[in-house]
Parts: sequence; C-alpha cells; structure tokens
Amino acid sequence: MNLSLQILLRFIILVALQVFILNNIHFGGYINPYLYVLFVLMLPYEIPGWALLALSFILGYTIDIFTNTPGMHLAATVFMAFSRPAVLRLLTQKQEYDPGSYPSLGSMGLQTFFTYAFLLVFIHHTSLFLLEVFRFSEILQTLMRSGLSMLFTMLLIIIAQYLFYTKH
Repeated sequence: MNLSLQILLRFIILVALQVFILNNIHFGGYINPYLYVLFVLMLPYEIPGWALLALSFILGYTIDIFTNTPGMHLAATVFMAFSRPAVLRLLTQKQEYDPGSYPSLGSMGLQTFFTYAFLLVFIHHTSLFLLEVFRFSEILQTLMRSGLSMLFTMLLIIIAQYLFYTKH
C-alpha cells in the first residue's frame, strides 16, 4: 500500500475511533483515553518537520471540531509533535531507516517503544489537561487525571501495537 494512503487511512480510522467510541468513555471523570495520538507516534522517521507539525495541526483541529474544545487538542498535539524529534534522538541511535519505516513495537522493541510512547503521551496529556483547567489551584487533580488517562492510553497503544503493527 502506498505510504501516503496508509497514513491517510490511519488518520481516518484513529479519528473515527476517538470521536465515535473513545470520547464516550469517562471512568469516574478521571480517565479519558486519547488513542488518536498514535497517529503522531507512528508517522515515518524521515517525515520533514513542517509536515509533522502540519499533520499534527490537522489532527488536533479535527479532534477539537468533534469535541468542541477550541484549540486544546490542537495545541497539545502540536506540542507533542514538536517534541517528537528530540525524543527520537534521545532514545534511538543515529541510523539509517528504510524509507517509509516508522516507530513501532516491532521495529523498536518493547522497552524503547514504550519509553518513546510514554514520554510523548505524557507531554500530550499533561499539556492538554493543564490547558483544559488553566489554573494551578487544581494542580493535583489535574495531574491525577493526566496520569490515569495517560496510563489507560498507553495500555490501548500497546494493545494496538500487538494487534496491528508488530509485523513492520
């Protein structure tokens, strides 16, 4: 399958899954899974920075439209995408990647992929929940919501990796 078609299909599936199923899951007001971040996590290694930020912008804007959260998902997703190259440099050695290859459980191994995903999901969720509350008076509750949502999102990401992406 063509790489750009594969990226488009992944975008549509993750947005639809997020909007129609995962946005309706709220465990006690503390756990909100955001699996759509998997789209940014799995963009190809060699994607130019401008394209990474542009796709993240479109993804965040699309989620904001469906969730009626003006700019919060957009800002958190773009910040996560902005941090992605630094996290990749931190965790992987400088090496040549096959064209079209992307970070996944199969290509990075469990420990490296988990650390990569954990750091970026932490960045996304913390910034998203801090933007949502936008005050420090509820910082403990905000950090608890962020942490619990992050753990649930990580569980979904690892399950998705084992189900769909271990072959790459």
